[in-house]
Amino acid sequence: MAGAAGKPFDPLLLGQAGKIRLLALDVDGVLTDGSLYYDQAGNELKAFSTRDGLGIKALQKFNIRVAIISGRRSAIVAHRAGELAIDFVYQGIENKLDAFNDLLEKTGCSEEEACYAGDDWTDIPVLDRVGLSVTVPDADALLRNRVHWVTERGGGKGAVREICDLILQAQGLDELLLQSILRS
Repeated sequence: MAGAAGKPFDPLLLGQAGKIRLLALDVDGVLTDGSLYYDQAGNELKAFSTRDGLGIKALQKFNIRVAIISGRRSAIVAHRAGELAIDFVYQGIENKLDAFNDLLEKTGCSEEEACYAGDDWTDIPVLDRVGLSVTVPDADALLRNRVHWVTERGGGKGAVREICDLILQAQGLDELLLQSILRS
């Protein structure tokens, strides 16, 4: 099994990813590149990767729950979450650990069964608790040095897809997914 650049995944990383039943994601810097775009009328714009979306849908196909925990509030995020049928969306959250604990209670997952991807200091309390903590290459060095894994692709550029692929491969679901696609 290999990551985005074709390098094999570390066996310890695969072991952690093999337990994941819940993927929780920060938005700005993880699902997007972290930039804030505004049109002339002041409307906020965000770009999301369709590949990330396909990865999320693949996890959901195998009953792996997906959630969003964001410090900002955005109608665009709510819309994208609706498109992807993400059931758990926490926006405008100052204390992400409180939202994460609520998420664990609602899903029945343990901390060890959860993966969280974040890119800044406000994500550290959750990253320090989960079974698999992930960040992106341009995250603050403090985060890159304390997580289990740093993706090769950046936020909004396929980082979430990498995480989804890791989880699918670790659980032996990637081949099932491929066979399902080939049969359809």
